[in-house]
Parts: sequence; structure tokens; C-alpha cells
Amino acid sequence: MIKIINHEKMGKSEMGWLHSIFHFSFAEYYNPNNIHFGALRVINDDIFDAGKGFGTHPHENMEIISYVVEGTLTHKDSMGNKRDLVRGQVQYMSAGTGVTHSEFNLTENPLRFLQIWIIPDKKEYPPNYGDYQFEWKDREGKWLQIVSGPEGNGPIHIHQDMNISVISLKADEDINYDIQADRQVYLVQIEGNGMINGELINEKDGAEIFDESKIKLSAKTDSHYILFDMSK
Repeated sequence: MIKIINHEKMGKSEMGWLHSIFHFSFAEYYNPNNIHFGALRVINDDIFDAGKGFGTHPHENMEIISYVVEGTLTHKDSMGNKRDLVRGQVQYMSAGTGVTHSEFNLTENPLRFLQIWIIPDKKEYPPNYGDYQFEWKDREGKWLQIVSGPEGNGPIHIHQDMNISVISLKADEDINYDIQADRQVYLVQIEGNGMINGELINEKDGAEIFDESKIKLSAKTDSHYILFDMSK
């Protein structure tokens, strides 16, 4: 079964400088029937205006991933890390027992990134940080796994049984993804428009996928996807 979630029907927030779409309940958007999908708790599609961002704030007991779509994300945290990340790059932070950090767009151009929170398999892990500068070409026409669980093959390991992959497809290009019987998938069409098993999915839409053994993505325009594969 595939359930397409139109981004126009998702939660939204406008704070003047911050423009957000919430795939799941977050901040002022609360839907008791849309709290999470498996261990996937938050996907916020955030746009920061030039020179704006979140000042220092705390997190705990959450696996946090930022995936930059456009612009430059500047991160600084209480573990001593300070990084600038650009399109296609990934930042990972295991908040564990507690961290503070800030996120800013210090450029003159908009910043768009996906803020992703994953519920860990247990609480009170030691805090951890990493960032990865994946080559864009490594996701062109093929799945690039960026995240896995503790025993997986992804370069980023999180405290949860979840695999995260990204892909960029040219218009009219197809790709398949096999799903194991005990798994479920959440997909985001980050950019472009396409079809998933024959159903239309547009830019910024999401899709809940369960009880399917395979999905076929067909790009109608140049497209960019992120896929979350997790246990049921």
C-alpha cells in the first residue's frame, strides 16, 4: 500500500524568516493521527531567509540528521563542532544525554534543508556528532545509502534500525527499490515530480509505503528523493 501525502495538506509554519513544512506533528501543528511513522518522528522541510537561523537551543534523546538541499547551513554545538554544509551534505547529531547547538544561514541566499529526527532504540546515549561531504555524482541514477543502524553499511550509524538513502534522477529515468517483508518505507520527493508505482508524487510530497515488496520511481522531471527504510 502506498499513501501519498500532499505537502499542501501538511503542517506549516511561517515565522517571517523561517518557512516550514511539517511531515509530522511539530510545534504548533498537532495531529494525534500523525505523530510519527515507525521510528521516524520529524521531517521538517525548512527554508531560512538570508542571515537568519536558530540560536543556541537544547536537544536530548533523539537522533538528528540535517540534509542540505540548497544554500549553506552553519552548525555550532556544545561538543565544540562548527561546520558549514552545502547541497547534498549531511550532518548527524546523537543528542543522547543532552547537547545544545545553533543552526544559521549566514549567506545572502536562501537555505533549504530537511531537519530529520529519529527516535533512538534507547535513551541516555553519550552525545555524538558527524558530518559527511558526499559527492553529488554518487547519487546520480543510483541509490546512495547515507545512514544505517549500528550494524549497517552506511557511513553514518544511528541508534536505530533504519536505513536512509538518497537519489537524483533525470527526467524519464526509472529506478526500483526492494523492500523486505518486515520493513516499511517513507519517501520524500525533495525536488521535481514523478511517479511511484504509477501514482503521481509532486515536489515536497511524502509517501507512506507498507506491505509492498518493491517500489518503482519514475521521474517526470529532474528529481531528487530521500528514502527511509525501517522495521515495522
